[in-house]
Amino acid sequence: MKLIQSLPGMPNKVTEEEVNNFLESKFNLQLATIDEEGYPSIQPLWFLYEKEPGKIYISTQKKTRKTRNLYNNSNKIYFSIDDENFPYRGVKGRGIARISEDIEWNRPIIEKIIIKYLGTLDNPLAQMITENAKKGMQVVIEITPKFFSAWDFGKATSS
Repeated sequence: MKLIQSLPGMPNKVTEEEVNNFLESKFNLQLATIDEEGYPSIQPLWFLYEKEPGKIYISTQKKTRKTRNLYNNSNKIYFSIDDENFPYRGVKGRGIARISEDIEWNRPIIEKIIIKYLGTLDNPLAQMITENAKKGMQVVIEITPKFFSAWDFGKATSS
């Protein structure tokens, strides 16, 4: 993993292990794509990070703006995940996105995302998303990060 310190000069650097732990959080990922007019479009999303193979997965409906943007313009994206509570910390990065419409490949990933955020598949929202996945209405966006840039204001004091 290529790790860049977002706040150069901090007494204590953010470690790869801290980044991996942070990426297991329930914070939303902000995904930036480019729309048909060349403007950035930023969408908050649930995500799943799998350390091996070092990928980020997002599930969304096939007909959303972010999906259209990725199909029409570019598979290049930027993402940011941050904790809005002090001490502020987060991870951002740039990556390449690939969209999967393969229902059988997508379903286990979608279920992991649902369980991460809702804790169960036995919830009306979880059931709706699962049904949409079975019908092929959901896609999975697989992000291969080029780098992670991390910050943690809790490391502002030297130890």
